[in-house]
Amino acid sequence: MKTGRALFALAAFALLASCGDTGAAPAGTEPAVAAEAASPGGLEGAVAGNWRTEAEKARDQWRHPIETLTFFGVKPSDTVVEIAPGGGWYTAILGPWLKSGGGKLYAGHVDPTTSANAQANVDAYKAAFVDHPETYGDITLTVGSRASTGLAPDGTADAVLTFRNVHNWMAGGYADKIFADAFRALKPGGVLGVEEHRLPSARDQDLTASTGYVLESYVVQLAQNAGFVLEESSEINANPKDNADHPLGVWMLPPNLREPEPGSPEGTGYDKAKYTAIGESDRMTLRFRKPVPAAAPAAPAVATPVAPPAQ
Repeated sequence: MKTGRALFALAAFALLASCGDTGAAPAGTEPAVAAEAASPGGLEGAVAGNWRTEAEKARDQWRHPIETLTFFGVKPSDTVVEIAPGGGWYTAILGPWLKSGGGKLYAGHVDPTTSANAQANVDAYKAAFVDHPETYGDITLTVGSRASTGLAPDGTADAVLTFRNVHNWMAGGYADKIFADAFRALKPGGVLGVEEHRLPSARDQDLTASTGYVLESYVVQLAQNAGFVLEESSEINANPKDNADHPLGVWMLPPNLREPEPGSPEGTGYDKAKYTAIGESDRMTLRFRKPVPAAAPAAPAVATPVAPPAQ
């Protein structure tokens, strides 16, 4: 199994490089969620699992999966939707963890009919994860795209999560649609957890997010337009070394380390060690909530008529 997963991780990295997807509880986290994460066989056990490849584990220092999922308030009994799981980095954690607690995972992939690469990635994901329920539990594949009908049955999910994908939806012109789909999939009171490459607030937002970076305020506006309420933000995945100003965008940083063409303007003075030393991107981590509808006001009491006294 591990050999196959390692091969899949390498294949998925190659397929997704073009789009950039390849403890103590934080303040404000529910104590019960933090306690569950640290329990034997809980979230920490899933992160340490021997089904994860060494390459995947090496990225924990940048992705902070225990802290991130704890901040989002995910529980192993939850029904969870991960939008655009790509190569399955989080699936390798979420799948076994949700399986241990009786939860359920929906994987809302990009539309496999849009390209040969997209189809190949979905096929590889299915072979690596969906076809191995003994390890990863019951995973249902869905589609998150411009024309998709929904990420999961309406009103069934406890949490919808996405990691470094908003810029892709912006590039495709359907970010607002995906946020609306997430809102529909969630139960009232459910959580939307978003991690994304962060553009410094003083910069102007390119509406196609061509550098891979997005203003935090823009993500908040997308979510609020869909009906969500911002509950809390976290600096779990911040990286102050990243100034978000790279000639070829975020993809020049690990894990992609995209190099400019020799002799190109971007290649002048290029030093791979500089980008390796920065590490993975500076990222926002935001928790939104789908509001619970207010209870309908009680109907006014109807006075019981009093019979007149007998004459």
